[in-house]
Amino acid sequence: MTLHIGDTAPDFQTETQNGPISFHDWAGDSWVFFFSHPADFTPVCTTEMGRTAQLAGEFAKRNTKPLGLSTDTAEEHLKWIEDVNDTQHTDLKFPILADADLSIARMYDMIHPEQSETAAVRSVFIIDPAKKIRLTMTYPMSVGRNFAEILRVIDALQTGDKFRIATPADWEVGKDVIIPPSIKDDEAATLFPQGWTTLRPYLRTTNVA
Repeated sequence: MTLHIGDTAPDFQTETQNGPISFHDWAGDSWVFFFSHPADFTPVCTTEMGRTAQLAGEFAKRNTKPLGLSTDTAEEHLKWIEDVNDTQHTDLKFPILADADLSIARMYDMIHPEQSETAAVRSVFIIDPAKKIRLTMTYPMSVGRNFAEILRVIDALQTGDKFRIATPADWEVGKDVIIPPSIKDDEAATLFPQGWTTLRPYLRTTNVA
């Protein structure tokens, strides 16, 4: 099964170290940062689990729930979390899905045979409150995720939804945004009373901060 941006994120039920979870019910009206790992007790993933826990307040500010996946059992997750907390100096609270049978990894196309037949690749899905997949990223086993970028794309998606804008390269909160060409000038005058700069007929910038 190949999932694309705009698809509904498949629902599932499984165990976590915090108890059973039904994905759509657990997500509720929040955004979800869903990210996978090949296995527990792996070095790069230990740092990423720790960094996610350290950023709990940043995700909460964005109404975003982190959700991990590793192709091991909930019992093994509990032992791994002890290592994460100790080595990364944090207190991991978010759920980590148990997926020893690879059912969720296969549902989300996280098994890439050229990498491994039994380990999930390191995928990221940003899922909105309507359960739509809004962004996907896949990292190789050896490269740690950039969490500044993960937070940035959540900001960009949420800002785009709120103001009907697009964001330029390297955009960060507070910087100018782009008025999409689908919004004509007469409608833009209502949506953006602060005005805009026309660099080209198809490239208009404004600020919504």
